[in-house]
Amino acid sequence: MKPALTKAAVVQAGLDVLDRAGIEGLTVRAVAAELGVQAPALYWHVRNKQDLRDEMATEIWRRISAALAALPTGLSWQEEMVAYADATRRELLAHRDGAKVFSGTYLNDAGVLHRQEDGLRRMTEQGFTLPDVIRAYALIYNFTIGFCIEEQAVSQAFAAGDDRYSLASREQRLEDGAHPLVVAAGPELFGDAEARFSDLVALLVRTAESMVTGPTG
Repeated sequence: MKPALTKAAVVQAGLDVLDRAGIEGLTVRAVAAELGVQAPALYWHVRNKQDLRDEMATEIWRRISAALAALPTGLSWQEEMVAYADATRRELLAHRDGAKVFSGTYLNDAGVLHRQEDGLRRMTEQGFTLPDVIRAYALIYNFTIGFCIEEQAVSQAFAAGDDRYSLASREQRLEDGAHPLVVAAGPELFGDAEARFSDLVALLVRTAESMVTGPTG
């Protein structure tokens, strides 16, 4: 006798299908096949592909939230902001098309929202208004989503044997020597993604620092 089908099992099967087939292959029918059941059996938990994506994204949010909860106490708000960006990027890159499937979804777990209370309070105690806290984190969040979508698209192109994004290919197209600055920009645009992400997050944190109206602790 098969064990009862749970929402957690459906979500994990969805992530497994995503890792294997990407967002284009993610369907309720494909997830049902992964679980060895017919699609209607999933409708107790997800009504359609958007519901499925919402539940998968909610699980990713839980993992981000857990990573942040495990941070040592006493970090500065700047360090917490960098940790948030790093944890979000890490969880999105953990799955093929993770950033795409995460974008535009609805968080179904109020507990994840509740765990944001202490962080919001700490930021307001550092001299931020609540609207500016939201703006600062929106900068980090939206940047990270966009960065990861682009990063995953490029890495998947390479994995498929498409080298058009390589520095060698780019330089070959610009070999006339008439555009040296464009050529020199290549390593910055297509070099170490890890370093570029860290540098840009640091820039956003400095932008957030300009919003502070009180002590910066």
